[in-house]
Amino acid sequence: MNAHPTFGPATGVGSLPGTDAREAAKTATGSFEDFPFLPELPARGPGADMIGRTAGLLVELYARVEPSGWRIGDRPGRDTRRARSWLGEDLDALEEFTQEYEGPLKVQAVGPWTLAAALELRNGESALSDPGACRDLAASLAEGLRLHLAEVRRRVPGAGLVLQLDEPSLTAVLRGQVRTASGYRTHRAVDRQLVESTLRDVIDVHADGPVAVHSCAPDVPFALLRRAGAAAVSFDFSLLTERDDETIGEAVEAGTRLLAGVVPGTDTALSDPAGSVMGVRTLWRRLGLRPGLLAETVTVTPACGLAGASPAYARQALAHCVRAARSLADNPE
Repeated sequence: MNAHPTFGPATGVGSLPGTDAREAAKTATGSFEDFPFLPELPARGPGADMIGRTAGLLVELYARVEPSGWRIGDRPGRDTRRARSWLGEDLDALEEFTQEYEGPLKVQAVGPWTLAAALELRNGESALSDPGACRDLAASLAEGLRLHLAEVRRRVPGAGLVLQLDEPSLTAVLRGQVRTASGYRTHRAVDRQLVESTLRDVIDVHADGPVAVHSCAPDVPFALLRRAGAAAVSFDFSLLTERDDETIGEAVEAGTRLLAGVVPGTDTALSDPAGSVMGVRTLWRRLGLRPGLLAETVTVTPACGLAGASPAYARQALAHCVRAARSLADNPE
């Protein structure tokens, strides 16, 4: 592992507006000199979206776009090729703007449970309905991520990679809230132990670096993610309630990094940077944690991806994250 820090003070979540890979890479690397990320541009269409992009990474499993969404098929088709081609463009652009870069670099992919909830089997039902399909999907994803990380390492050899798994559907999977194809019923809740062990298998792919799990849904299962081996949890800070205090306190004390989403993901008037992290300081006081721990524990991010923002606001939001992180480091009290 390289000697540089594992996480930087601020970074993006993943998606940016627009369709220009070079412009996006320039924004992601220029905004975060200490912790850039590989941008995703869903506005390009199917295959650049979160699910399609990750489906393109799968090994020996392929998916194609149907009117109802992404469906697992037998062989690679146009949609798989398009997803891989866009990812290749994004990696080319990232490589161009990270020459000589040394430091943490974040790449994102959809985690096994959100993928299982989103991908359809041949019968049109979610892969979530079939435990064997979930198992195959997780194994294929793990292998695909291993190859993807090796490719990023080859292109940006000085970087210490952070893998982010996007799991916005995780809480719904645990609670049995994912709807069936008809929309009238829901798939039954997946056993917590199985959810945890599957996540652990995918997280283990990146054994020589940290894995962050991201969700901008309410009730992120912090304790489960920590047990599964996540070194960091990325979440929408505005959705925390005092109910989460205890699990967050335990996570921080166990050394979990918090990627706190404090800057709104869609166009809005931004407060001063210190105001954006006021809630983080308040939480720290409520938990009785050492103010000095703040900068060591918290990375400031937007609340969610910025795909729905205007390009000008997206750049402004990323710059705001950097200033807010500086404010936390300078005045932890």
